[in-house]
Amino acid sequence: MIAFANAYPYFCQINTELLGLSIDSNPSHLAWMNDIYQKTGIILPFPIVADRSGEIARLYGMISKDVSSTETVRNVIIIDDKGIVRTILIYPLNVGRNIAEILRTVIALQMADCSKASTPANWVPNGPVIMPAPKTFEELEERKKYIEENNSGMSWYLSFKEPPEKCIEENEKDKLK
Repeated sequence: MIAFANAYPYFCQINTELLGLSIDSNPSHLAWMNDIYQKTGIILPFPIVADRSGEIARLYGMISKDVSSTETVRNVIIIDDKGIVRTILIYPLNVGRNIAEILRTVIALQMADCSKASTPANWVPNGPVIMPAPKTFEELEERKKYIEENNSGMSWYLSFKEPPEKCIEENEKDKLK
């Protein structure tokens, strides 16, 4: 909770809202929030939903029968603005979440959507993206020529391009907020 609270401004910069979910009670949440505030001075800037029945946690696979019938695993679920689950990261109870990777994942999803392309392994914000595969033989031939001229890939099915300027501008504009 503290790590997400500390990173909250960064999530806001990329138009992302945070929402906590816990199978503990609202009084428990208030006690955590108070304890965190008393010991660190940090006020949690996002809501925490009390899912006492575990119905929501079970729906999203947050309770691992292998671990416990009542303890949640540390899931991070990224849901887009259309309500579609785009990414589920599952951390075991004894491993902390990687906030930098969660931020990178959100930014990568936004870039992939904006550029209508894919982000490669180890992609960094505003780095080259993978061009969608050609749909016709003519496009395939054009792609091979593009790769040869730009030295930007290894084959027609794996070639790279710089993200469109509008996507970079959107990303940079979000950072300025």
